[in-house]
Amino acid sequence: MKSLRFILAGIIFGIVMTKSEAISWYRIQEMFRFQSFHMYGIIGTAVVLGVIAVALIKKYRLRDFEGNPIVIAPKEKGITRYLIGGTIFGLGWALTGACPGPMFVNLGYGFISMGIVIIFATLGTYLYGVVKDRLPH
Repeated sequence: MKSLRFILAGIIFGIVMTKSEAISWYRIQEMFRFQSFHMYGIIGTAVVLGVIAVALIKKYRLRDFEGNPIVIAPKEKGITRYLIGGTIFGLGWALTGACPGPMFVNLGYGFISMGIVIIFATLGTYLYGVVKDRLPH
């Protein structure tokens, strides 16, 4: 029964992604070609809402579902790691036409080829976990 909340949240997330056209390969390509503001508006809205949510979590010292305090660790300073990581993420996003959220929505929407993208995204995440201690962070 506890998992039902997460399944419903995933269904709602998928509906919102579909209705906002955030899963559209065409919309994503428009964004990377600087031809439309549509995706920048969606991403900007998500960033603003995330900043507000984190500020509220910190201000009111909110707790998770199990009653544990939510602790948000401060980020390390340094721009190089974020530029390199963001560039790799952006290149993958531009090449596949989907970031992690839309990958699963597109798979559920019936685009079976997204299964290949999901497999390699998972493999890339695993490989990063294997080599992260040897990378210059």
